[in-house]
Amino acid sequence: MKLLTFLALLLFQVAGVTAQPPSRVLNNGEKALGGKRALKNVRSWEMSGAIRRTVDGVSGRFVMRAAGPNLFNFAYDLDGFEYEWGYNGRSGWARDSRTGLRTLTGDESTGSQAEANYRNNLWLNRKQDRTRIVAAGIAQVNGQSAVAVTIGSARGSSTTVFFERTRWLPIREDFVLGEAEKTFEYTDYRPIEGVMRPFSITLRKNDEVLELTVEEFRTNPGIARAAFDFPQNSGEPLPDIPKLLGELQENENRVDALLDTYSYRQKNTRRELGKDGVLRETGSETYQLSFYKGYRIRRLIEKDGKPLSEREQANEDREVEKRVNEIERRIARIEQRSASGRPSENEQRVSIAEVLRASRLINPRRERFRNRDVIVFDFEPNPDFDFRNAKSMLRFFGKTAGVMWIDENDKQVARLEAYLADSFNVGGGFLAKLRKGATFTLEQERVNDEIWLPSVADIDLSVRVLLVRGINVNQVVRSYDYSKFATEVKDAAVEAPGEDQ
Repeated sequence: MKLLTFLALLLFQVAGVTAQPPSRVLNNGEKALGGKRALKNVRSWEMSGAIRRTVDGVSGRFVMRAAGPNLFNFAYDLDGFEYEWGYNGRSGWARDSRTGLRTLTGDESTGSQAEANYRNNLWLNRKQDRTRIVAAGIAQVNGQSAVAVTIGSARGSSTTVFFERTRWLPIREDFVLGEAEKTFEYTDYRPIEGVMRPFSITLRKNDEVLELTVEEFRTNPGIARAAFDFPQNSGEPLPDIPKLLGELQENENRVDALLDTYSYRQKNTRRELGKDGVLRETGSETYQLSFYKGYRIRRLIEKDGKPLSEREQANEDREVEKRVNEIERRIARIEQRSASGRPSENEQRVSIAEVLRASRLINPRRERFRNRDVIVFDFEPNPDFDFRNAKSMLRFFGKTAGVMWIDENDKQVARLEAYLADSFNVGGGFLAKLRKGATFTLEQERVNDEIWLPSVADIDLSVRVLLVRGINVNQVVRSYDYSKFATEVKDAAVEAPGEDQ
């Protein structure tokens, strides 16, 4: 009877834990750490102490620091071997004594941004960040029963936090950084400036286990932003950056002319973050694209991976015929404006070089990308640039920050990662408002040893339309099957130059 009573109580306790919604678990965690107000008052922090590798006992020192809104850095050395990773608000990076210094890309970059955001804000801004919180079950962490919650970002990265279910303190965090996984386990919590902080940490990074003993923890220490910047890398001297931008500008005209001779396919795939925190595809369209007199022309050929029916394709072709003459009409308007001295639509285009001149360039460095020598640098809005009198698209790009890779020999952009550092109003905000935090990633590939062409674009944004409706856009755009052609295409949809991704 006692055994049955014990089992019944145990099942009741487990059921009570699993029945708790993840939002309540996070609220319990906030209270256990000191409360939302105390956590919000932390604008920066820094911990330092001793570090030891368990497999061989090699020891050293470490420092971990964070500053709002999204700066993070963690560095340590073990008997002279140095390792460091961080996010500086524009780009993620990593370095060690064996492989050197590199800028993170792809899932690694996304993961570094997610970790930096978590280190500064935990889960407090989950509504603004459009994250999904999902119950991840119950687990044993060092003999303690813990409730797990997964926090999924709009870009598909996730952080799983395990809360000890009596005191509700976080005792483990799982981060995914591309193919690498990192797990932090926490014990020996102590109050620091009204917030509970762990003074004993176990870091599991792939097959390596490191023990961290915190000796000092500082709250709001006023850390200089330079502490998070991309480390200075002494090596081959950098090229003259203004000269490089000038060559990039001159080269864009040649690239545009080359692009006119290519056709390719493009698949736009829509994605949505489900209630379970998983990013899934919800639909797609595939187009055949070519160029005519500098204008992009596209023709829908597939929906959701299936070719259009004969009737659908016929309807599409009829719509194409109605729109194709807009090319000549648009060209005629441009010529008329040019004759009258007014700026033409082509003159309103914004080049990459113009964007960079309107930005503040930071941390230029040399790296290898796709077996090519590239110049990489971070960029952010330049407060001294006159955006009020600039072109409308330049005003938009003037609000972005990120990192760019430029092929040094070809003088073309190989990769771009950017995010909207401030909200952008369309029509004074009455037509639409693109919200702060929107992200854009463009990667290009070298085709026929002469031109870099788009291969993958990843877009995630939230926009409010007509002051009422909110729309979330999460798409990946893949371009492929590039081939040259010699004839002008007359049977496809038309878009103005510069309106590609």
